[in-house]
Amino acid sequence: MELTVNIKSENENQVVIAIAGEIDAHTAPQLREELFGVDLNSIQEAVLDLSNVGYMDSTGIGVIVAFYKNGIAKNSEVKLVGLSPRLKRLFDITGLSGIIHVEEA
Repeated sequence: MELTVNIKSENENQVVIAIAGEIDAHTAPQLREELFGVDLNSIQEAVLDLSNVGYMDSTGIGVIVAFYKNGIAKNSEVKLVGLSPRLKRLFDITGLSGIIHVEEA
């Protein structure tokens, strides 16, 4: 499965990163490269839109956690939106929904 990442600046303080496809060991390196290309020093909030992600494994979770930690280090908030019930459950059972801001639909 292919992974697409669309990065769009909403304003000078926010960037929305729309991710579509499957995030697994095969596509995680591409996602990591795309996410770490975002300059978190110049924005206050990065929104990861996962509404078009059909599958994510632990490799994908690792990339998201690394991006979240990078945001914290640079005083930028990272927010997840558009999680399917399956992805929401994944973040709940790993305890990450209590750490990373997950916006409910």
